[in-house]
Amino acid sequence: MQSQALAFLLGVLVLHSLPHLPTLAWVVVCLAVPLFYRFMPLARWPAIALLGFSWALLHTHLVAGPWLPAGLSGQDMTLIGVVDSLPEALDRGVRFGFRVEGRADGMYDPDERLPRRVRVAWYGQSPDMVPGERWQLTLRLRRPTGFRNPGGFDYEGWLFRQGYGATAYVREPDSALRLGMDDRPIHRLHRLRADLVERMGQGLDGRPYAGILRALAVGDRSGIAPEQWTTLIDTGTNHLMAISGLHVGLMAGMGYGLMLWGWRRVPALALRLPAQRAAVIGALICAAGYAALAGFAVPTQRALAMLVVALGALWLGRVARPGRTLALALLVVLGLDPRAVLDAGFWLSFAAVGVILYAMTGRLQRPGGIRAVLRIQWVAGVGLLPLTLVMFQHGSLVSPLANLVAVPWVSVVVVPLTLGGVLLAPLIPWAAQWCWLAAHLAVSLLWPLLEHMGSWPWSLWRAAPPFWTLWPALLGLALILAPRALPARWLGVLLLLPMLWPARPSLQPGEFRLTVLDVGQGLATVVQTRDHTLVYDTGPRFSPRFDAGSAAVVPYLRHEGRGRVDRLVVSHGDNDHIGGAPAILDSLRVGEVLSRSPERLPHALSRECLRGETWQWDGVTFRMLHPPPGWGDDNESSCVLHVSGPGGSVLLPGDVERLGEAVLVRGEGEGLSADVLLLPHHGSRTSSSEALLDRVSPRLALVSTGFENRLGHPHEETLERLRVRGIPLLDPAHEGALRVDFVPGEGVIVQPGHRHAARRHWHR
Repeated sequence: MQSQALAFLLGVLVLHSLPHLPTLAWVVVCLAVPLFYRFMPLARWPAIALLGFSWALLHTHLVAGPWLPAGLSGQDMTLIGVVDSLPEALDRGVRFGFRVEGRADGMYDPDERLPRRVRVAWYGQSPDMVPGERWQLTLRLRRPTGFRNPGGFDYEGWLFRQGYGATAYVREPDSALRLGMDDRPIHRLHRLRADLVERMGQGLDGRPYAGILRALAVGDRSGIAPEQWTTLIDTGTNHLMAISGLHVGLMAGMGYGLMLWGWRRVPALALRLPAQRAAVIGALICAAGYAALAGFAVPTQRALAMLVVALGALWLGRVARPGRTLALALLVVLGLDPRAVLDAGFWLSFAAVGVILYAMTGRLQRPGGIRAVLRIQWVAGVGLLPLTLVMFQHGSLVSPLANLVAVPWVSVVVVPLTLGGVLLAPLIPWAAQWCWLAAHLAVSLLWPLLEHMGSWPWSLWRAAPPFWTLWPALLGLALILAPRALPARWLGVLLLLPMLWPARPSLQPGEFRLTVLDVGQGLATVVQTRDHTLVYDTGPRFSPRFDAGSAAVVPYLRHEGRGRVDRLVVSHGDNDHIGGAPAILDSLRVGEVLSRSPERLPHALSRECLRGETWQWDGVTFRMLHPPPGWGDDNESSCVLHVSGPGGSVLLPGDVERLGEAVLVRGEGEGLSADVLLLPHHGSRTSSSEALLDRVSPRLALVSTGFENRLGHPHEETLERLRVRGIPLLDPAHEGALRVDFVPGEGVIVQPGHRHAARRHWHR
């Protein structure tokens, strides 16, 4: 069973690792699978892998549904559909899932292939959106798109996992029509969850940990503040804030114990059905009810599937081998949704169970009581460290200790009080409020301890280790966690060293690397030398909870193993250049800050950038060419940086336009020459003049714009000036993060954009 489940998993992984999705015709290959068993017994495992591949392909085409065709992206369309998720409050509006039923005009185009689900934002004053309501909305549709940067969050992949085929925002809000209510069970469930969220909001009245209690009650984590997430991640306790295996298992245990206790006290019932079987039913009811509160999210589906397999063996009176039970649960999860392999929680949950089973079973002397609890926390914390380092470039060495305190406190105190309030809310509202207030008090008592542990220097951020190091690390863990009688267990530590060994510098003296990150309509670039890092502009701040600094720049630097920014240069004070700076200053060690408005960036070493400043790092020369003293803080006053080394040079001109370009051309002359030019002001019509292009004479131009941006950048006149001079142009909006290496003796080497180099079939 174990090998069959792994073969099926391999087939699913192969499908979801492809850069392009095969046509549905490939599913026909499944019809030949039974022939393999009859005529080629040795091909049994490839046949099962082929079955997994075909099921994942069929599911993607028929269940996940189509994505918005490129021709409809950016178009307005009036659609009829149903709100099918909990509305999520935005800073200036609301966001919700919208299941499309059709076009309002009734027109049908067989080639149109509208997506089945759309993630809709309604900005401004919006009505109260209720799950299950049918609406007619005029939407500006857009293909699923997100930033594509090394180490960054794959938003397009998340949309694919959630079944969204497009994103949109409401146009013409006054024309929106509420058409009635859809009373299907799933929508009634979402309305119940929305009602609970509203009741909890009223009962907790804006208290700081209300978002955490909401996450534990209904699986809605949108209310958890970013700084709270940071504490949870640094202590390795973030898994507690999702309704997942731990909480579903806890509820199943409570249901099992209560049903067993009550059933045995009624002899007539015990004669009809054994108490143990009745307890299994009680466990399933409690677990399924708790999973329903989370809207049957992917983690709860996974936990519930594993629980059903284990309780099924208990119902049948069979003592199933743990490995067989885990393999069967794996097949059930993949059968329900093969997209689960794209979720990090899938790997962490199965790995945690597998590691604990390996370390706790098959021993002559099993630890009991507090020793068992301590060993489970140590095993889970250490056993998952290699996986978290590979997947997140992060591992918390304080995790076992933090979880030793947090898991029992949250499981025994916080969750029961929170769910007690959920059960009492429709019956005794005042009692429910007291339960939630008590749960909030419990979290507030735990939180200072977690913050203190999170401040310890045991939260390990490092560059992503090579994938091959995972295999010796897993073997090393198997030795470390093996029974004590096994000789030479210490060799396991040596097998962990390739993963934990500090990465060698990837650049040589005189060499430098320019990376233009994909941050939408804005600019964020990183210049790396052998031992130094400079960040030039930080991208925009989109909302109080989301900015390019935390979403793109910080993850990229951590992915590269750069935990310190030696110099942060902010060209000027526009949001699309300075918006991500606070997140960088909060998350990383920053040596010095240069900007046009140093008072806006609180840092001990903040000062103005001025023409004439020069410095050298590792054989690479940096020169500030603009502005002269006395200029303000606008586009024309942007800090202009020239970087040069033996392998080539690049000019970073910020947002200078005609006046600034004229001053540069007149003042610098031949000093403006560069192999690579980052187009000023995102390639607008009022920048990249003929005089500047002729003076710089670049072999390559780069520009940072937003995909399908409303400003029309880069402008057609700018593109024409580049075409006349034969200068090729690359844009992160289409290529993903762009990396250019300047190598002595080899010159300028342009790497494939991250959107192409790391492409999967769900990417735009």
